[in-house]
Amino acid sequence: MILAVDGGNSKTDLALVDADGSVQALVRGGLSSPHHLGLEQALDVLEGLREEAGANGSATVGLLAMAGVDFPSEEQEFLRAASGRGWAQSLSVVNDTFAVLRAGTERGWGVAITCGAGINCVGVAPDGRHARFPALGSITGDWGGGYDVGLTAVSAAARSEDGRGPRTTLERSVPAFFGVATPLELAEAIHRGRIEQRRVIELAPLVLAEAADDAVAAEIVEKLAEEIVTMARVALTRLGLELEPVEVLVGGGLFRTSDHRLLSAVESGLRELAPDVIVRSTGVPSIVGAALLGLDALAAPVQADAHARAREELSRAVNELESAPAGAGMRRDDG
Repeated sequence: MILAVDGGNSKTDLALVDADGSVQALVRGGLSSPHHLGLEQALDVLEGLREEAGANGSATVGLLAMAGVDFPSEEQEFLRAASGRGWAQSLSVVNDTFAVLRAGTERGWGVAITCGAGINCVGVAPDGRHARFPALGSITGDWGGGYDVGLTAVSAAARSEDGRGPRTTLERSVPAFFGVATPLELAEAIHRGRIEQRRVIELAPLVLAEAADDAVAAEIVEKLAEEIVTMARVALTRLGLELEPVEVLVGGGLFRTSDHRLLSAVESGLRELAPDVIVRSTGVPSIVGAALLGLDALAAPVQADAHARAREELSRAVNELESAPAGAGMRRDDG
């Protein structure tokens, strides 16, 4: 049995997968990033999901792909703490960007950008060399992801209302999303704690949709594309892959809700540096990548079609989970 986890800044998926690639269970919970929760509380979230999934005993392999473990030292700290829980005979902890890369390619190398609540990037060369970023927000020079996009939209709406900035349809749509009439009312609600500021993450799909007709929203999306291109460009340059037919995979919740404009802007920007680059949206949930990494880590050879079965069954299970009532999960005995 493989225990696979995609632990994010806004949600966490946990799957139990057999060595033949068949999915025993898939459950979803809230955020589990140790950066936001602390180490032990993050582990408690995973423990609760593991129990919900019906895990019995120790899995053969555990692969925890976690947001909020951005330095090798953090990976080791999380691994030491998780190892004491007895979840798996062999346990590995990686940053969640590695799951995005594995979900999108069978090559085992390339560049992956995850754009969910935050933004991060990893590059892996054919010889195994890595290029990584701390991705700790403004203190490490980052901008991007749902939180930054949403907060920028709130700011643009406020400046549109009082005249400090250009007029934008975000002036109406942003407060309306939260059930208030004006940006000023929204600002007061956030300031006084009636609306959690972290909920600005929810605005990202709205900004992407309005970018088709609103110049200010379009400028936010253009900035996001530029940041994605910049991170990928640096990863490619560090690894010397600019002239290779390298795959650049983009994934995460924001790309699962975006349209072709964002992906096209990223591809156009990267082709100026790397003419043979192949830019693709994975279209595959990151939990699939975590499960495939778990299959890769099995000491015994797996069946030839195990990876394909895990990819197909987990993708379908995620789609069913996201269309099911809140709190629902999938277990094999559920049918």
